[in-house]
Amino acid sequence: MALSRIWSAFIIIAVLVAGYKYFFSKGQEDIFTRMVTGTAKDEYKYIALGDASKYGYATVDSFSKTAAAFGFKKMDKADAETKYIVTDNIQSDTVKLLVNEFSSIKPVTYDFITAKFQKPIDGVIETCKSAVNICINLIGIMALFMGLMGIAEKAGGIRLLSRIIGPFFSKLFPGVPKDHPAHGHMMMNFSANLLGLDNAATPFGLKAMASLQELNKNKETASDAQLMFLCLHAAGFCLIPVSVIAVRASMKAANPTDIFIPCMITTFVATMAAMIIVSIKQKINLIQPVILMWVLGITTIITALVVYLRTLNPERLQTFSGVLSNGLILIIFLLIVLGALYKKIDVFDAFVEGAKGGFETAVKIIPYLVGMLVAISMLRISGTFDALIDVLKAFFVWAGMDTRFVDALPTALIRPLSGGGARGMMVSTMATYGPNSFAGTLSSIMQGASDTTFYVIAVYFGSVAVKNTRYAIGAMLLADLVGIITAILLAYLFFGNLS
Repeated sequence: MALSRIWSAFIIIAVLVAGYKYFFSKGQEDIFTRMVTGTAKDEYKYIALGDASKYGYATVDSFSKTAAAFGFKKMDKADAETKYIVTDNIQSDTVKLLVNEFSSIKPVTYDFITAKFQKPIDGVIETCKSAVNICINLIGIMALFMGLMGIAEKAGGIRLLSRIIGPFFSKLFPGVPKDHPAHGHMMMNFSANLLGLDNAATPFGLKAMASLQELNKNKETASDAQLMFLCLHAAGFCLIPVSVIAVRASMKAANPTDIFIPCMITTFVATMAAMIIVSIKQKINLIQPVILMWVLGITTIITALVVYLRTLNPERLQTFSGVLSNGLILIIFLLIVLGALYKKIDVFDAFVEGAKGGFETAVKIIPYLVGMLVAISMLRISGTFDALIDVLKAFFVWAGMDTRFVDALPTALIRPLSGGGARGMMVSTMATYGPNSFAGTLSSIMQGASDTTFYVIAVYFGSVAVKNTRYAIGAMLLADLVGIITAILLAYLFFGNLS
């Protein structure tokens, strides 16, 4: 029910904001078209004339460099595909001649184009196609990992893992029997997340949700165990954010790996926050020896790893992270196959049987993913996020606070809605302020320190047809907020000297 209300609110707010812009904002006459049929590949050709300095740009070239990031391509001369003449005087004879020659050209001022600046985003139609493409691309990955899970289950590997983690999980998931396979599935998911293996984490997580759904008495309502699992998963505890480090390296950051410790600490704090929030809601006592021992043990391991990684130079750190992540997943594959051969399991038949489930799950989540991504697309194109950022920046300026962190907030705000959108916002922030700036570094921490909450809810609950998500969204967003605050504090602690 909560998801239904939020989804409806997203659409209503997006349409209302877009309507306001259409009637009262310059340069937004095509906003409804962009919301429905626009694509991230849209390109607007224009020629620029006159003096751009009247509109806050040093030269026409500086305007063109800014406009290029928003899909506007400067032409040396007009042709039939040119859409705008950008000028400081739309009544000039040159402009009139060009309009007479090319009827499709529209004369506008520089501020008209500035008002249209928005990162290229797919509209509703293209977003639907993208959602289906995501699921199609997921089929192969799902089939592979679900097939391996099928082998592990028949060979008894999942039950073995369940026995190992059972004492701890039985306290956090009191409704799940001690030796139930769900414990093993959840552990596989958390392990994949820990290593930044998104491709493996999703199939493992969906298998965990299916196992927990078997124990769920009310199939359309999320169980306590499902809520605890998904909130911990969405907190995104990760050792090394490999993809963020790669982006920072590609953008010539002085030290691309300098954000890995803040990211690790932030995700750990967010995960602990999620555990505490859900435990309070479910009345689970966390002051128990088993829970405390596990938490302290994990904290000790993280501390030791941080101390070791601090001794590595950037090149060795990237090598270590690659070996750790990819090497461990291959070892898991090997152990599963060897265990199955030892148990004399028909390995390939078990793989095929499990892989079929991966195909079915990938197809099942299409409608849920389409619905969620469409609502997010409408919110982004309508400019709701831009308006929110403007309000936040004005508030912190009024409060007399250091506002350097505000420039990185778009990444944090979009992250729960869209991983790709947040990645684009992170790149945009680094491009605007520099990869070595405070805002660019903080946006990198925020990108690597949380998960796509609404995507996770749509995919994971959709895979088991749960309609009533109860307090999942509130708990996840609250944990996200803890992560954002932690990221900001750590950024000032580690990088406070940056401008």
